Amino acid sequence: QVQLVESGGGLVQPGGSLRLSCTASGSIFSIDAMGWYRQVPGKQRELVALIASGGGTNYAGSVKGRFTISRDNAKNTVYLQMNSLKSEDTVVYYCNAIVRMPRRDSSCTYWGEGARVSVSS
Repeated sequence: QVQLVESGGGLVQPGGSLRLSCTASGSIFSIDAMGWYRQVPGKQRELVALIASGGGTNYAGSVKGRFTISRDNAKNTVYLQMNSLKSEDTVVYYCNAIVRMPRRDSSCTYWGEGARVSVSS
C-alpha cells in the first residue's frame, strides 16, 4: 500500500504565496514522477505541474512563471511553490505519484486526498 499525504493549503490574499508539500509512504522502490493536479467542481482534473525522477518538469500555461515544482527524492516528497496567486487558483489541488514497488517492473499511479487553496481578499 502507498499513501500520499498533502499539506500547506490554506487561505491567502491575491498576490500572495503558498507552498504545498506531498510525501509518499509505504512499500516504495522508486518514484518515476510526482506532480500536482487541480480540479474545479464540475470539470475534469487537470495538470498543474509535473516533475520526473531526472528533474524534468512540465507546467500548465496558466501557472508557468508563477508556480515552481521541486522534489526531494530521499524523502519521497514533492513541493509546489505558488507565487502571485490569483482568485482563479482557488481550487483543490491533488498530489500524484507514479510509483515502482519492490520486485515489480511496472508502475502504479496514486493520488492524495487533496489540499484546498483559497485566494481571497
